[in-house]
Formats: sequence, C-alpha cells, structure tokens
Amino acid sequence: MKQLYNLIITFFYLGYLPKAPGTFGSLGALLFWVMFPDSLEARSLILISTLILGFIACFYVLKDIDEKDPSFIVIDEVVGLWLALLFVPKNSPLIMLGFILFRFFDIFKPSIIYTVQFKKGVYGIMLDDIIAGFMVMLILYGFMI
Repeated sequence: MKQLYNLIITFFYLGYLPKAPGTFGSLGALLFWVMFPDSLEARSLILISTLILGFIACFYVLKDIDEKDPSFIVIDEVVGLWLALLFVPKNSPLIMLGFILFRFFDIFKPSIIYTVQFKKGVYGIMLDDIIAGFMVMLILYGFMI
C-alpha cells in the first residue's frame, strides 16, 4: 500500500525530480488533463477521485515522515491545476494561461493562500493549491464568458 500512496503523492514519481518538482508535477498534470474527455462530468469525477486519493495518500505518508510539506508531494499541484482548468476546453489557449497563473499563485501564494499553507498536516499541503486552483478557475472563467 505504501508504494501506491507514494505513486499517488509524487504523481508517478515526478515529485522526485531534483529541480522544480512542483512545476514538473503541474506539467505532468497538464499532459494528463488534455488527454481527458471534454465532458464536465468525466473531468469532475477524475478531479474528485484524485482529490480524495490525494488526501488519503498524503495523510498516510505524512505519518511516517517529519517534514511539514515535503517537496516530493506534488499531488496538491495536480489537483489545483485540474481544478483551475475544469471548465476550459482542451483546444483553448486558456490552458497555457491557466498553467502559468496556477504556478504564479502556487509559488507566490497571494492573499489567503499564504495563510492556509500553515494549517497542520495534509490540510496545509492540499488546501493552498486547491484555493490557488479555484482562484485561477474564476479568472479563466471570466475570460470565457
């Protein structure tokens, strides 16, 4: 089970890349996202499933390590980016804007994102990226209407 949790939290081991694991995790998530169906129902199901699995896997992995937010955990970036792109069609140039904005929000953590990252355990790891993804989703949705 430990290997499965590790596969999930590192998003197929992208989190173990020595430089910029969060960016590579987001890039991997982007590549997967464009292969998903354009169906909102399918995307939502994939997003919710990954969110739940990410919380569970992070919870169990964090029990065995002393780090607060280890850089190899990138499932939070995956969930955040997928949330940001939830309503964006696959063939839209907004996908790249979403990626760039998400990385900006994830790295610089403006507003409430900064505060939430200090929550204990899995919540601090996952919630800042979920909020960043939600904020980017709202921005992208504004471009689409």
